[in-house]
Amino acid sequence: MRTIPIPQRGLVLLVGISGSGKSTFARRHFAPTEVISSDVCRALVADDENDQAATPDAFDLLRHLAGIRLRRGLLTVIDATNVQHRARVELIALAREHDVLVDAIVLDVTEGVALERNRQRPERDFGSHVVKNQHRDLTRSVRRLDREGFRRVHVLRGVDDIDGATIIREKSWNDRRELSGPFDIIGDVHGCASELHTLLKQLGWELSQVNAEVVGAVHPEGRTAVFVGDLVDRGPDTPGVLRLVMGMVAAGSALCVSGNHEAKLVRALRGAKVSLTHGVAESLEQLSHQSDEFRAQAIAFMDKLIAHYVLDDGRLVVAHAGLKESYHGRSSRRVRAFALYGDTTGETDEYGLPVRYPWARDYRGQAMVVYGHTPVPQAEWINNTICLDTGVVFGGSLTALRYPERDLVSVPAEREWYAPVRPLAAPATAERLPSALMIDDVAGTRWLESPHAGKVKVPEENAAAALEIMSRFAVDPRWLIYLPPTMSPAAATQVEGYLERPERAFEEYAAWGIPRVVCEEKHMGSRAIAVIARDAAVAERCFGIADGSSGAVYTRTGRSFFDDTTELVARVRESVWPLFAALDTDWIALDCELLPWSAKALDLIRSQYASVGAAANHALPEALSVLGRVAARGLDVSDLSARTEVRLANARAFREGYTAYCRPTEGLDGVTIAPFQILAVQGRTLALTQPHAWHLAQLATLDHPFVTPTRHRFVDLSSAAQREAATRWWEELTNSGGEGMVVKPADLVAGRVQPGLKVRGRDYLRIIYGPDYLASLDLLRQRQLGRKRTLALREHGLGIDALDGFVAGEPLWRVHQRVFAVLALESEPVDPRL
Repeated sequence: MRTIPIPQRGLVLLVGISGSGKSTFARRHFAPTEVISSDVCRALVADDENDQAATPDAFDLLRHLAGIRLRRGLLTVIDATNVQHRARVELIALAREHDVLVDAIVLDVTEGVALERNRQRPERDFGSHVVKNQHRDLTRSVRRLDREGFRRVHVLRGVDDIDGATIIREKSWNDRRELSGPFDIIGDVHGCASELHTLLKQLGWELSQVNAEVVGAVHPEGRTAVFVGDLVDRGPDTPGVLRLVMGMVAAGSALCVSGNHEAKLVRALRGAKVSLTHGVAESLEQLSHQSDEFRAQAIAFMDKLIAHYVLDDGRLVVAHAGLKESYHGRSSRRVRAFALYGDTTGETDEYGLPVRYPWARDYRGQAMVVYGHTPVPQAEWINNTICLDTGVVFGGSLTALRYPERDLVSVPAEREWYAPVRPLAAPATAERLPSALMIDDVAGTRWLESPHAGKVKVPEENAAAALEIMSRFAVDPRWLIYLPPTMSPAAATQVEGYLERPERAFEEYAAWGIPRVVCEEKHMGSRAIAVIARDAAVAERCFGIADGSSGAVYTRTGRSFFDDTTELVARVRESVWPLFAALDTDWIALDCELLPWSAKALDLIRSQYASVGAAANHALPEALSVLGRVAARGLDVSDLSARTEVRLANARAFREGYTAYCRPTEGLDGVTIAPFQILAVQGRTLALTQPHAWHLAQLATLDHPFVTPTRHRFVDLSSAAQREAATRWWEELTNSGGEGMVVKPADLVAGRVQPGLKVRGRDYLRIIYGPDYLASLDLLRQRQLGRKRTLALREHGLGIDALDGFVAGEPLWRVHQRVFAVLALESEPVDPRL
């Protein structure tokens, strides 16, 4: 049996003549989604997989699909003959474009076997000469495949060899996601062995010695050291540093990535002609006093060092000179070059050193990137990246980052061991302050990944629509720490005369494994997010807003409720003031409804609803009057009259529906808020840590005329009696003019479950679907909820992660990316019947 190792996230080309069994081999060893077949692509573009005239278009499609999968880091298998050099070159170039490894699996069968198989497939009528030509091309190709850029070429000769093959998927050497630490990540050592010993002891490591030489270290708490490279050159004891780190790596207590100095020193030790500058000469002289065995071990160790590591399930990346997000976990020459040398402009500065592009300034990735290479006076965070080279060999310090704690530990250099060519310079942070927002953060098609939303695509056209709103109408983005998600209705009911009822929501949550739900009264108002600081000083300290304001109340699209919300903010603060002390916080973020609906939506009500109601209530009585006169003349219009009477009743119900949510207001007189969740307070994201019962209990303590309570009840879904009681409560709410209720999981849940399902009353739905919607229930019941619910989950995850990021102190631009994405996804098309 032949075992074939392939890259887990790379490109695999199946190479073989028509009839060699490539498609059968692909079906046997790979998932259908992993295989891109030229025959399938030909069928997609021409409705005929054997239409050779469609081959150029088919391969355009094939390369496009392969490119998308490779960009997303997915294994991609190309099922095509690939016997011609030109076809392979294009696919190898595609792999290089996406910085992934590419293997070839050659299925080499005889012409006779292939011809016989093709004879058994009547649709393969292209003639034996095609197979002969392909076999000739394959024979020529096999001899040079290993020089074309493949990582490995696996040749399976004959049917038995092909049928007996087993595929194993190899992780990339840089993929150590399974290691979660805790880590002590140590900056550039540059031969300063004594300072390294001191730093390790300060970090709690226990050093081990053999013959007065430090040869290893272990941490009593099981921590792992990670070295960012440049162990060697310039300093007084390169052999001592190598001996210690080699011992730690061999013992499994450390990882180490390669630096540019290791790469150069290896070449020098092997006799290559290199410039003996920047400390190489000193390292060669020091190593010359070591044994041949040690030098050989040092060369082997440095030569095998990986360019970067991806750790802790992708949350941490360590590379000597840093690494931009698109290169994380990738494998190519340019990825290694970036990891070792950084992103250089090709220019040199006044000291003759390379000018490096400040990649960290534009970094937007989710993973923390820890690196060294360019010495700085002290380690500073720039966009979730940090440089730990604090110039110990130049008389600075040796620095370590404790992960995940994010604590920095440094020890000073014992002396200046090597004079720097240029002075140590601080990282260029001024160009990208955490609060600075840039259009590039949100413009164009973007992929975002966050803990609760997963990987989310924001198309360019959606971003453009959201940018229009954000740039022209939204509140100060420093207040905009959260936007609420869309919400799906419950599945349609089959109960006569209803589109939505609570029973369906209960059934769905029970099917999703939720044992208990809370039913909250759905206020017919305007969704409001209130972010309120204790005072203007807190607003400046916590939100960076120094204009004297101390809060914001904004709509679900980020717009201010009124031109001047100063009085509204003050009224909200006064009404929820007890929560500041109860929750020990200087600011609070609330999810609310602002009531009545007419306070914000009066113009909408007049233009969209009142006009319809007025027209119907004027025209339909006139129509009935005319029909009455027609009937008096002896014409049978009874059916039309009956339908018109129903329509008039519906129109009156429609008017009663929207007027129920209107009441007179003068300024804030008559306005209230109905808070139903405490989203976050200083240092805590309560939406993530507390169940709804806690939120409702806290809010129930508020006794202020500006606060409208949110009535609710909890339902054990295993109890038919509780379900029935909650349904009767919903009927009472909706029959008395209420909008309905929202059903939510009562307790904190793991996994992707709908955060809420709205169940609206029969009369309220006239406002949504029109006065006569009950006549179209059969059509409305066919509405598709899938897209709406996917959006609800994504928007909910992005909103929660934006809020949590703000609480955790992430840069404003990262918080704003997620908030912006919620708004952008709102323009995604969904079933219009929703």
